[in-house]
Amino acid sequence: MSEPQAACAAATQATAHPLDPLSAAEIERATGLLGSARRLGPDDRFAMVRLEEPSKAGVLAMSAGGRPPPRRVFIVVLNRLSGTSAEAVVDLSAGAVVSWHPLANAEAPYGQPPVMVEEFFRCEAIVKADAGWRAAMRQRGLSEAEIDLVQVDPFSSGFFDLEYERGRRIVRAVSFYRADPKDNAYAHPIDGVVAVVDLIAGRVTHLTNGPVVPIPKKKRNYDRASLPAPRTDLRPLDLVQPEGPSFSVDGWAVTWQNWTFRIGFTAREGLVLHQLSWKDGGKTRPIVYRASVTEMVVPYADPGPTHFWKSAFDAGEYGLGKLANALELGCDCLGNIRYFDVAMADDDGRPYTMKNAVCLHEEDYGILWKHYEFRNETYEVRRSRRLVISFFATVGNYDYGFYWYLYQDGSIQLEAKLTGIIQTTAVAPGTTYAHGGMVDEGLGGPTHQHFFNVRLHMMVDGEGNSVSEHEFVPRPFGPDNPYGNAFDTTARVFARESEAAREADGRTGRYWKITNPNVRNAVGNPTGYKLVVQPSPLMLAQEGSFVRRRGGFATRHLWVTPYDPAEKYASGDYPNVHAGGDGLPAYILKDRPIENRDIVVWHSFGHTHVCKPEDFPVMPVEYAGFTLKPNGFFDANPALDLPAGGNAASIDNRTGEGGDCCH
Repeated sequence: MSEPQAACAAATQATAHPLDPLSAAEIERATGLLGSARRLGPDDRFAMVRLEEPSKAGVLAMSAGGRPPPRRVFIVVLNRLSGTSAEAVVDLSAGAVVSWHPLANAEAPYGQPPVMVEEFFRCEAIVKADAGWRAAMRQRGLSEAEIDLVQVDPFSSGFFDLEYERGRRIVRAVSFYRADPKDNAYAHPIDGVVAVVDLIAGRVTHLTNGPVVPIPKKKRNYDRASLPAPRTDLRPLDLVQPEGPSFSVDGWAVTWQNWTFRIGFTAREGLVLHQLSWKDGGKTRPIVYRASVTEMVVPYADPGPTHFWKSAFDAGEYGLGKLANALELGCDCLGNIRYFDVAMADDDGRPYTMKNAVCLHEEDYGILWKHYEFRNETYEVRRSRRLVISFFATVGNYDYGFYWYLYQDGSIQLEAKLTGIIQTTAVAPGTTYAHGGMVDEGLGGPTHQHFFNVRLHMMVDGEGNSVSEHEFVPRPFGPDNPYGNAFDTTARVFARESEAAREADGRTGRYWKITNPNVRNAVGNPTGYKLVVQPSPLMLAQEGSFVRRRGGFATRHLWVTPYDPAEKYASGDYPNVHAGGDGLPAYILKDRPIENRDIVVWHSFGHTHVCKPEDFPVMPVEYAGFTLKPNGFFDANPALDLPAGGNAASIDNRTGEGGDCCH
């Protein structure tokens, strides 16, 4: 290593925590080192650049006073002419490429690196240059000028074992009419035309041109000039913290109300929370070592040629982090905000800064605890406050917000917010739409599902954790239940992975606990957290279908695996144009022991969406998520020490009097 390289490596080690997101300088250095070592040329692209996180053991050893682990970068390289790709790991500490592994994406079950931004634009150019596609547009009455205005949407292709899919880097493209470049094109779908684009060959390899359905031409724009006159009776509602927020930030480390954690960010997952812990007296108690949304899939229920193949993996096929928004003060987040800028690599490996990618702020959340004892006039109430850590990603037509909430009682919540614009289809006059809901005249929205999967590397009071399942069951009449009012709670601890692929059941109130059998609370039970989930529908595609096989993680609400650093994503490493069967269903085939182990809890949750007129032209937010609640983790209510102050800015609207008293 040269003297300048050694100096740079030393600076990197000294300034970055092992879990901090990559800086722009680190990205530039890593891609430069790889480019030089492998003699990469102008046709090589950087499909993925992210921190190669050190082992958990290495991070914990450093926290205990050991040496920092090496700072490494994981890179996926794709050659845009040959289609060959490879994984590499660059060690910034050593200034060297430590691994290079070509991907076998020409062999079953295939799989491709994620779709890159430049390929979105290449796809449109390829489609618009295709004679067959232009003929299909003319067949639908469009002039050459109108054809040039058509919006072409590249869409991850799915996989159905067709010849032109196997081992190919393809996308499918659908088209939308526009009278003006600013038009909301999703109001004007051009139905029945789907182009399969080979991004390496640079041509349309297959074109579906179905029956002609009239293009809906009614404008449904949502820009400010197109909206109705705004309401005039909405007065300001300002969130004011005159003394500043209650959190403190040191680099990427955050402390708030007994909580400590680190913020991370990757191109695929977006926001990551590291080392979520609770300060309990003089002791810091770990709860979750790492938490992130590793995948989401959106399968459509319309079997027609325009939609049957739609089943996008928005994390694995595009990258939620790469598509993050720059959040706007006073709109995306309210109050006293702390934003985090994130460095990312473009397709050429050059670093750029995503401004305001992550938002941190506090929110009032109503009553936390309260009781009025009328016998002795004891009246105590405390308000709840939560810390919000969030980011938003726009994936084509949909926008997804991911909001992590930390509460003063030790609860952890994730809320996914779904908004944006639905996919649409043209519906012929005088017909009904059998596979979705009508949203306007001649315009339908296909029924579809959204499935998210969160990966929770648990560490409740240490590394030896177990997961148990509990259900409520009525007790039969008998000597121990003479009045028929008693019921029981069942409990069983999962011993192996095969036992822990489970579905929620609202009928029995089924829930799961993550406990540490090696640590006991004040009443002698293992300390733990309860996973509170919504018993929503799972993947409804048929058993044996490619849609179900590729999105296998969405066939169960719960999965539990022993920690394996190679098992990062619910859908596997490369779901793009993959035949399926990878990810969680493959991981658990090993049937490893999971009792009193270092475990990962994976939870699939989502929303089944039957479209309606209120969803268009922009849909109001739909919510999906889960909560982790302390269950025997504390010896008493951990929020008893909250101060009793209220809000001096609160006013009695009848009298105009202010007040600041919560007893």
